[in-house]
Amino acid sequence: MIILDGHIDLPDLLKEKKYRAGIDSPDTLISTGKGEFDYTRAKQGGLDAPFMSIYIPIEYQDKPDNGKALADSLINTVIAITKQLPDKFALANTPAEVEANTKAGKISLPMGMENGAPIGNDLANLKYFYDRGIRYITLAHNKDNQICDASMDKRDGTWNGLSPYGKQVVAEMNRLGIMVDISHVDDSTFYQVMELSKAPAIASHSSCRRFAPTVPRDMTDDMIKKLGEKDGVMLINFYTAFLDSTVRKDHSDLDDLLKSKNLTYTDSLAKLIIAEFDRTHPNPTNIETVVNHIDNVVKLAGVDHVGFGSDFDGVSGMLPVGLEDVSKYPDLIYALLKRGYSEEDIEKICYKNAFRVWNKVIEVSNQAQAK
Repeated sequence: MIILDGHIDLPDLLKEKKYRAGIDSPDTLISTGKGEFDYTRAKQGGLDAPFMSIYIPIEYQDKPDNGKALADSLINTVIAITKQLPDKFALANTPAEVEANTKAGKISLPMGMENGAPIGNDLANLKYFYDRGIRYITLAHNKDNQICDASMDKRDGTWNGLSPYGKQVVAEMNRLGIMVDISHVDDSTFYQVMELSKAPAIASHSSCRRFAPTVPRDMTDDMIKKLGEKDGVMLINFYTAFLDSTVRKDHSDLDDLLKSKNLTYTDSLAKLIIAEFDRTHPNPTNIETVVNHIDNVVKLAGVDHVGFGSDFDGVSGMLPVGLEDVSKYPDLIYALLKRGYSEEDIEKICYKNAFRVWNKVIEVSNQAQAK
């Protein structure tokens, strides 16, 4: 069966490594042994459709182009990968294209934009990014933008949910066939999207607030129920701090400890402090923790509304024991089998739920444009 992952941050990782699309050799993408994604490990794990995150950091929101140039650069990188390694990777703009690529033995690289800031204040940019291959947009990241309020922004809220312009953005995304992604948005934005969107929404990489009550980035039980009622899908994030509040507190404590010594994570003197901290604060999360989150969504919304949205290569290695990289999906599936999930259930979780929403978004778009 196909395995789809809603969110992998490879493009941003390549940017940090100063990988130059179309110039540098892409061979390092085949078997790096570093990071959490490469071709060899993806094949080992059975991963067929990792959504490449076109991630726009919040500092780009204040640039004159709102991060549009960066978005274009990251999209160019993904396209270059498929051109330089055409026997291994291919673009995919629909579920049907993913299926065709999978049959041909290729890994599909569909794209989603994390942070809608590059849209700017011109709805025409939505069509521009759609034509470039963007198939979902996470409306905001960790700071309120021109579209909506973000869950991790410490301010009270700029718009109390969606801005007037943000409501137009949701409508135009519906018309074009771009999935609305509610990961990262605040609760008010979420509920407004649920009421306004004519197509089901996705949470491309989110976890359950029930298990991490101090994490506003996670979804409450009520939000999960509402997403299910609206036929959406929640793709579970593997980031340890979103899976368990203990990790979030430990991470904050380590931040404070390093700051008290005027050190950063990359300073050589910090390495021993970090190692000792890690030794005395072992990772409390594992594969079973992720399955607990999946179980919770199934209990609240049903097995038709959950999938995988790992956040691999975007969480600085803070991952559950046993889910260290993209080769580990079979171990996660084994854990689901042990919990009593049927093969039909697992097929839905691996890709059919996400495909259903993606196809419905396309259907709503086709109907709107036919009028």
